[in-house]
Amino acid sequence: MKIALKDLAALVGGRVEGDENVEIESFGPLDQAGKGSITFLANPKYTHLIYSTKASAVLVSNDFKPEQPLSAALLHVADPYATLAELMTQVQRMTMHQPEGIEQPCRVPERFELPEKAYIGAFAYVADGVKIGKGTKIYPQSYIGHDVEIGEDTVINAGVRIYPGCRIGNRCIIHSGTVIGADGFGFAPTASGEYEKIPQLGKVRIDDDVEIGANVTIDRATFGETHIGHGTKIDNLVQVAHNVQIGTNNVFAAQTGIAGSTRIGNDNMIGGQVGFAGHITVGDRNRIGAQSGIPNNVGSDKGLLGYPAIDARQFAKNQVYLKKLGRLFDEGKL
Repeated sequence: MKIALKDLAALVGGRVEGDENVEIESFGPLDQAGKGSITFLANPKYTHLIYSTKASAVLVSNDFKPEQPLSAALLHVADPYATLAELMTQVQRMTMHQPEGIEQPCRVPERFELPEKAYIGAFAYVADGVKIGKGTKIYPQSYIGHDVEIGEDTVINAGVRIYPGCRIGNRCIIHSGTVIGADGFGFAPTASGEYEKIPQLGKVRIDDDVEIGANVTIDRATFGETHIGHGTKIDNLVQVAHNVQIGTNNVFAAQTGIAGSTRIGNDNMIGGQVGFAGHITVGDRNRIGAQSGIPNNVGSDKGLLGYPAIDARQFAKNQVYLKKLGRLFDEGKL
């Protein structure tokens, strides 16, 4: 990639301050970028770095006004972080190798017709009844079970396992090692003290524009479906149990665990290692901090932290009080 800053500005609808003819050929972080790179400033706490960066250009917000001289040109946009993501996506599309066709050896059904621009990699196993959409890529050593349906322009990375009957939407990305549709953890205690397996007869449905990280497990429903809504993003090493219902545009950081039959609404942000109890309901637009435990229902528009999770501001106050307990005991005040 080599493009003048003024052309980038036209591409994203931005305004240049400085040398509009400087050429951009790479991306880089604010404190490490060099000549020919473009970087971004989205968090005010890193503002001091913009005055020492060696980048040729910096994406900044429309209202940013430098307080010191700058060596870098500025590209003013409404949202620097979102614009960076847009630019990087376009560059990836232009430069990333896009394989097509069926590599051998692999297993596909007899008379299987590969859609336009689709790809099935070597050592993949595609069972009978599978349907995939135009432009979908199934990379090597993946398993696609009987009657699975995958939409258009979805990427199934190497070593993914999708059990029979699951449904994957359009423009999804599923990273290596993920298992979709394994049995939910369902066992009934018997009179003898043993556990009898409850058959898991449901499926998993994943809507459009979902991204699922590496080594995620999403269990099939006992009956009905486990559902991941449109635009949701799931980090590595997350467990989604049977019959969980997740709404749209949620983000889950790594090592989160969601127990069975829990319902989570829309636009929630979930930190790492959060644990959700089963059979609870979580509303919309919540912000749940890392390592929080959610044992009960949660409404909407909450900021929670701790176990059991409480208001994040109250949690911070409680931590201050806890730090003082030892001194208060020593002084005989408790």
